[in-house]
Amino acid sequence: GIQTSEDSKFFGLSAGFDSFSNEGKELIIQYQAKYEKDVECGGGYVKIGPKMSDATTFGDPTVYNIMFGPDKCGYTKRTHLIFNYKGKNVLKKSDLAYKQEGEGTSHVYRLVVKPDNTVLVEIDEEKIYEGSLKEDWEMLAAKEISDPDDKKPSDWVDDSMMDDPEDKKPADWVEEKRMVDTDAKKPDDWDDEEDGEWEAPTKDNPEYKGDWSVKRISNPGYKGFWEAKKIANPEYVDEEALYSYADFGFIGFDLWQVKGGSIFDNIIITDDKSEADVFAKKWKALSEVEAAKKKEEDEAKKAETPETKSEDKEDDDDDAEDDKPDSEEM
Repeated sequence: GIQTSEDSKFFGLSAGFDSFSNEGKELIIQYQAKYEKDVECGGGYVKIGPKMSDATTFGDPTVYNIMFGPDKCGYTKRTHLIFNYKGKNVLKKSDLAYKQEGEGTSHVYRLVVKPDNTVLVEIDEEKIYEGSLKEDWEMLAAKEISDPDDKKPSDWVDDSMMDDPEDKKPADWVEEKRMVDTDAKKPDDWDDEEDGEWEAPTKDNPEYKGDWSVKRISNPGYKGFWEAKKIANPEYVDEEALYSYADFGFIGFDLWQVKGGSIFDNIIITDDKSEADVFAKKWKALSEVEAAKKKEEDEAKKAETPETKSEDKEDDDDDAEDDKPDSEEM
């Protein structure tokens, strides 16, 4: 496979092939990804696009048809699936689940784009999405729009609740939180000329009841949330070949990773599921070995007793003591 070997770096690698179109047939894109350590912030996706005249220019501005694979930065993580439509890269309306967990184990990604404009995504041979390009990507204009000539009636009531006209503040309701302390007396030594006019201090009002507010009741005139009626969108044009691209001529990795060490392998683009399955079997065999090794390592860590850790620390302390230089005699 190929591996990102350094931290905090951009990586770019592409491979060209004879151009083809997926018109009238399934397109299967499949590859294997393994993170040796937590990438922290970065991608592990592939880009597949039209033939490049100069492969040395491959990078972020390079036009692609499809981008597919894991992407993570902090708590934001997803499996990307972006389609280019009329020069615009269109993201899926809702994110696909992120499955690139468990450092040290490989995952296999499969994307199937079908002539009926549906898409299937499998990770580790588990289906995580199956749906429609028309429904789940905003490639086409909306079929319906709000009628710009439809206006909300002037007597339309939007408020579901209203003040109770029968509810009145009690006459003895006290809203003053503080009151003048009537028991306070001006000190005998108070000099109005030097100290200014004396004012009695305030104290907490024992009768204070808080701010009064009128009771709320259901509004009998409430008509609900108003919205303009829908009409057919004159700009909507259906398209039966959203899935189809006239030219595929390269596949590449254009990635930023905070933590490198990612391995990519067993990459295949085909219209034959059986061919992709052969590559998936390679992943399956490798995955079983990796899972067993990881389990063994995890169990070994659990088996390390506190006593063993303490002994190791004592040995380290002894070694550190032995390494100290002898004191010079005065």
